[in-house]
Amino acid sequence: MRIYGIKTCDTCRKAIRAFPYAQFIDIRASGLPDALRARALEEFGEALINRRSTTWRELDAAERERAPQDLLSDHPVLMKRPLIEDDEDGLHLGWTKEVQAALGV
Repeated sequence: MRIYGIKTCDTCRKAIRAFPYAQFIDIRASGLPDALRARALEEFGEALINRRSTTWRELDAAERERAPQDLLSDHPVLMKRPLIEDDEDGLHLGWTKEVQAALGV
């Protein structure tokens, strides 16, 4: 299992505490792999963009109109967090009760 997020995110910290054996990848430091970004966009679409984030609010209108894959490539922290890649169940986005139940937490 791999958890993609940022180390200062409280929601990511909750996921990490629930799965201490999981590999954590800080997207601020290492970005989001292109293949994973494409797969996540295919599965979650626009929901992958965190429009409530500080980064989103700091973007101008023209920047916000760009394609999600380009935005996430240039600003990985715009991704809703955490993105959990589970070898058995695929991808999970966020840390909702539904995600926790799907992961057996």
